[in-house]
Amino acid sequence: MGLGVRWTVHGDGRNPAPGAVVGPDERLSWPRTAGLGAQHVVAMFGASFVAPVLMGLDPNLAIMMSGVATVIFLLATRGRVPSYLGCSLSFVGVAAVIRAQGGSSATVTGAVLVVGVALFLVGVAVQRFGARIIHTAMPPVVTGAVVMLIGFNLAPVTASTYWPQDQWVALLTMLVTGLAVVCLRGFWSRIAIFLGLVFGYAVSWLFDRVFGMIHSVNGAGKVTDHWRLDFSAVGSADWIGLPSFHGPSFEWSAILVALPVVIALVAENAGHVKAVGEMTGDPLDDKLGTAISADGAASVLSTALGGPPNTTYSENIGVMAATRVYSTAAYWAAAGFALLFGLCPKFGAVVAAIPGGVLGGITVILYGMIGLLGAQIWVHNKVDLRNPLNLVPVAAGVIIGIGGVGLRISDHFELSGIALGTLVVLSGYHVLRALAPAHLKAQPPLLDEGTSSYDEAAERRETG
Repeated sequence: MGLGVRWTVHGDGRNPAPGAVVGPDERLSWPRTAGLGAQHVVAMFGASFVAPVLMGLDPNLAIMMSGVATVIFLLATRGRVPSYLGCSLSFVGVAAVIRAQGGSSATVTGAVLVVGVALFLVGVAVQRFGARIIHTAMPPVVTGAVVMLIGFNLAPVTASTYWPQDQWVALLTMLVTGLAVVCLRGFWSRIAIFLGLVFGYAVSWLFDRVFGMIHSVNGAGKVTDHWRLDFSAVGSADWIGLPSFHGPSFEWSAILVALPVVIALVAENAGHVKAVGEMTGDPLDDKLGTAISADGAASVLSTALGGPPNTTYSENIGVMAATRVYSTAAYWAAAGFALLFGLCPKFGAVVAAIPGGVLGGITVILYGMIGLLGAQIWVHNKVDLRNPLNLVPVAAGVIIGIGGVGLRISDHFELSGIALGTLVVLSGYHVLRALAPAHLKAQPPLLDEGTSSYDEAAERRETG
């Protein structure tokens, strides 16, 4: 069996036909593939750079290890699951709690390393017993809700962090990016997100020259006068340099705080694999366990060196939804760029200088696309939201996940956002299903057709 590192050239390798899909085992010309890889790096860089900063970890190490994690993931899934692994935002709150308890960076990475081991073991269980154990717990109504709340949960990041930094640049960037996605043809429409970024850079530079400094919140959340495009950190950054490493430290109190995040990570992986399968038209249930294990293994390696944990990135799924290019070659290119960026503090400083308003305009579209993929899962599987068995848990879970509703378990532990929303959808659906009258349960089967067919095929292989 191959490792998924051989691709056929799609068409002439230049301009895909209107509406054409570039599959995971296909690629465009290498220059275009490199451009798409750069676009994936741009999409993941904001969160992958900000999350480790919020966790008190080295962002350059986070970027470098995201490239390593992506390589591990692509090799493990044999190139069938196009996805980028970046720093998981699910652990930002956990890191804050651990540090509030007096924990160090080593304590944070030690606790998260244990979560990575737990995630790896969940993946092994899925590989052994089949995707049925995941999809029994997460039928289409649940997976659609999880994908939706994962995407829309990112909305406050745009609304409160990026957009307010420069609302007019954000608005213009959003409009130009949307026009590029819809109106451009061929390769240019496939790199619309990158074009929107370049446009936003140019407009920010122009506005600085014409209007001077802007009085608004900056990246740190403080209202102040500042330049939209600030390259001050670029000049002082080195061209080549290794990130800082440290070993993990294990404390039970920190581990117990971090372990519940496994629920969110399994939900993210299941939702992301489901979403990618929907987009590519290739049922990926047989790769779900491998994807979860690969995510866990990559997180263990990253945290063992002092980096943050990794997870499949919604931002890059949004890029694929916009470009309709699912080539894993582009992700290999992105991983290569990430490795180089991790070793080049100066280039990292350039990318980190992306104006907040530009990110605001781009993420409005990207995050919305991610959320609506959940609705696509519902439509494809004919989920009936008129049925209260489906409607009630989904309605509650999505609002909790999007709104960031929290449930304080103790003075040092709180479930909120994606984790709590997922728990409500999962437990609510199955509890209500157990108590509901027969006529509400008689419509859709518990397992969707794609999962059932996979498990039946797996059973035939085992008994044949």
